[in-house]
Amino acid sequence: MDQTYKVIGLMSGTSGDGLDIAYCHFTKSKDWSFNLEFGETVPFPENLGKSLQFAHDFDSLSLAQLDVDFGKWMGRQVRNLIDRKGWEVDVVCSHGHTVFHQPSKRLTLQIGNGWALHQEVGVPVINDFRMNDVQLGGQGAPLVPIGDRHLFGAYDYCINLGGIANISMEISGERKAFDICPFNLLLNRYAVSLGKSYDENGDFAREGKVLEDVLDRLNGLTYYKQPNAKSLGREDLDIYLEILENKLDHRPQDVLRTLVEHYIFQIMRVLSPESSKRKSVLVTGGGAFNMFFMQKLKEAMAGYFELIDAGKEMINFKEALIFGFLGVLRLRNEPNCLASVTGAKKDSCGGMLFGL
Repeated sequence: MDQTYKVIGLMSGTSGDGLDIAYCHFTKSKDWSFNLEFGETVPFPENLGKSLQFAHDFDSLSLAQLDVDFGKWMGRQVRNLIDRKGWEVDVVCSHGHTVFHQPSKRLTLQIGNGWALHQEVGVPVINDFRMNDVQLGGQGAPLVPIGDRHLFGAYDYCINLGGIANISMEISGERKAFDICPFNLLLNRYAVSLGKSYDENGDFAREGKVLEDVLDRLNGLTYYKQPNAKSLGREDLDIYLEILENKLDHRPQDVLRTLVEHYIFQIMRVLSPESSKRKSVLVTGGGAFNMFFMQKLKEAMAGYFELIDAGKEMINFKEALIFGFLGVLRLRNEPNCLASVTGAKKDSCGGMLFGL
């Protein structure tokens, strides 16, 4: 008998632009199917957005307060939508906002207090999806590949261009995934220096020229020589900034253009072992709206890969949708984190339950 779950997935990514809210129906028959019923991004209020951006510098009491405040704020946004739309909701599944991610120390922290969220929204909540895998020796990331396997298995590669770019693929019957390189975390930094919160359509990068020596140093970073599984956090960006800034007065446009070339090089390096046969690539996340980057990526892929048009809704809300799906698997006590992806001792079922 088919089972259907009515779920809200919440995603606050490292780009820090707002809260993605996805209302989804997931149905289990022989295989999983889904409908993305509604998606909306709620911008962070200015003070909250700044607090989240600099949360890694907060003292312990201030961080604890932000954890509760952010949970309450998320709960109010979701409650408002439920009341306005008249939705039936089984569970709200929240990724939270990552403050620290250092799996080598068995440490990862996503804030957005589950109890505070639950009390505001009035329905069960699941959050803290990463920590269980980290304690099993894994990276705690990426988590989306279990959803790629069950919901987007028709595509050979799934690439997400968020604060960090990551990839997911099936190789010899195993799902493999890892963070490729930074993405919007660095692009946005240099757009801000030009008076914009992000490089709309890649227009600033389009004006720039490639800094060849900087590009060579970026491509030589030791991270790219590490085998799978591997992941990047905000803390890992210092080495990039040392190279990009290096006491030299580079134009932001030139830095942005160089980053575009760097990202394309790293993506194609990851794809190239499978390039003997034309395969499909689904690209989602905010970076998919960077028209200049996507144009250059399409040129690099020409003849080897088919770049799939994901559509605006899926570009925006695929990650929030999949975190909803991770919550469904948690309700069913089924694995929602793959050791083949994270490097953990075993597959696991992560997530803390509130109000269940």
